[in-house]
Amino acid sequence: MTPPPPVGPGKLSPRVHHPLFARFYARFSVSADTRGGLGDLREELLAGLSGRVVEIGAGNGLNFARYPAGVTEVVAVEPEPRLRRLAQENARRAGVPVAVLPDTAEALPLEDASFDAAVASLVLCTVRSVPQVLAELHRVLRPGGELRFFEHGAARTPGLARVQRGLDRTVWPLLFGGCHTARAPLAAIEAAGFTLGPYRSFDVPEKGPRLPSSPCVLGVARR
Repeated sequence: MTPPPPVGPGKLSPRVHHPLFARFYARFSVSADTRGGLGDLREELLAGLSGRVVEIGAGNGLNFARYPAGVTEVVAVEPEPRLRRLAQENARRAGVPVAVLPDTAEALPLEDASFDAAVASLVLCTVRSVPQVLAELHRVLRPGGELRFFEHGAARTPGLARVQRGLDRTVWPLLFGGCHTARAPLAAIEAAGFTLGPYRSFDVPEKGPRLPSSPCVLGVARR
């Protein structure tokens, strides 16, 4: 097995380029925020944050406008070029200072223990290495710092779980920018050395048919 690339300040990030998915996501995510209730979930995710925050996989920057006034700085990483340009536009309109970097979450160009909080919002499904990403977040957070997470993951029902595993082995990552539906974010967060705090599990959408990406979890963990 090929070892993962080195991480930490000054390390190079692998190239990420999903132009078709980026176009789709840029449109779909805005509609999902306004009509699908994701905007309210983003508000819940970010409520009460303060100090310096690192956000991984910022996408088109829909979280930026929702950071509370207690946040002094957001450093966001988004490696996909089209989404990063949109994120930079949203950063300029944000109510708190936001810098958007072209790096991946597997190789954050940030100093150890330099952030008060980290945000992972619908991103652990797409990263190349979940353990490596969470190790990086653990590294850059100060002791006692918060990890706020909103992720979709493996279903608890056997039928949907089988569907997820089949899709992850075939078409789903190809169609949706590397996304995987059957990952287990809570277990991965604990395995990375974080202590889980309050969290809740739910489906998105809450009503209607369950999709492979419906099972979600939102909560807090501490370094």
